[in-house]
Amino acid sequence: MPAGRPGPVAPSARRLPPLPLVLLLCVLGAPRGGSGAHTAVISPQDPTLLIGSSLQATCSVHGDPPGATAEGLYWTLNGRRLPPELSHLLNTSTLALALANLNGSRQQSGDNLVCHARDGSILAGSCLYVGLPPEKPFNISCWSRNMKDLTCRWTPGAHGETFLHTNYSLKYKLRWYGQDNTCEEYHTVGPHSCHIPKDLALFTPYEIWVEATNRLGSARSDVLTLDVLDVVTTDPPPDVHVSRVGGLEDQLSVRWVSPPALKDFLFQAKYQIRYRVEDSVDWKVVDDVSNQTSCRLAGLKPGTVYFVQVRCNPFGIYGSKKAGIWSEWSHPTAASTPRSERPGPGGGACEPRGGEPSSGPVRRELKQFLGWLKKHAYCSNLSFRLYDQWRAWMQKSHKTRNQDEGILPSGRRGAARGPAR
Repeated sequence: MPAGRPGPVAPSARRLPPLPLVLLLCVLGAPRGGSGAHTAVISPQDPTLLIGSSLQATCSVHGDPPGATAEGLYWTLNGRRLPPELSHLLNTSTLALALANLNGSRQQSGDNLVCHARDGSILAGSCLYVGLPPEKPFNISCWSRNMKDLTCRWTPGAHGETFLHTNYSLKYKLRWYGQDNTCEEYHTVGPHSCHIPKDLALFTPYEIWVEATNRLGSARSDVLTLDVLDVVTTDPPPDVHVSRVGGLEDQLSVRWVSPPALKDFLFQAKYQIRYRVEDSVDWKVVDDVSNQTSCRLAGLKPGTVYFVQVRCNPFGIYGSKKAGIWSEWSHPTAASTPRSERPGPGGGACEPRGGEPSSGPVRRELKQFLGWLKKHAYCSNLSFRLYDQWRAWMQKSHKTRNQDEGILPSGRRGAARGPAR
């Protein structure tokens, strides 16, 4: 029977009136018994069983007046009356119960198994724990924001759900010496996480692992070995600004401020940028930003709104050659490229005049240049100086050609072109 199904309640069970609040949660060692005239004992008391197991339980009455019997007693599980065919009288004072193929407990504090008198009063109760032993935790990851602390999180086993309260303890120690230490600040970045706030050594590797324990057993993760200097991260870069580059309709300028942590420690950072158009969920990532705090995006669509984010990765920490951990992405910043003033296809563009050399080769060459720029040199200042010079040369060439056509008389214009063939 699947482990995820609710507890062992038969479809024919009848709903009872709500139980007293004291029975909503099972508490180990709490006094059982109710307001009835007789007292009773359930055996076994507070059993712990694996999913799929069977349970044989008894409710034995005794007390005043003498001669009390088990006639008319019945069982409930989590407030629902169990079918009478699941129980039978062992003798005049004992009612037996047989449950087979038990499912996981509905609540980690234990299911309520209760023995009732004929009038519905509660005679005795027991906590029933049905679940699975913990599996080995895995996927431990840790990071430090100031080289003095460490935050770790993990995944609680392949299936996760044990149906029992499971305790997770993060342990750590220096690799070659020192005693085991236990993390104390849990649930800091999620349900399976812990924060070590101070007293960590640098330049010395730590061994870190997680232990999981419940009523049915325990499990221990693999050991993660790390140096705090190798797992440093920062907050996302603040104050990200995106703006237009003059009237260039295919570019945007991105600027940001280094995270404050970079000013407090001896390390630098490299950055990544990602951007997307307003009506898309697909991001394009720019990897080669290096340690600059500005970048110009090229090859964009004119008249389009873009969302831009930046993140940071510290490196060179006290001379370490290992990079740190990427920060979270900054909050999206939006900006739009200028609309193109050139008429598009079908917008009335003039075709080249007969006999004039076509500008197609020049446009193709420019397209190739932009393609190379987009692929290899998003944020290279040298590349953008070359690109700006290219555009200036194109604009000057186009302006000179227009002036020549406007100044030369029609006769000389034809002569300048050479004799017709």
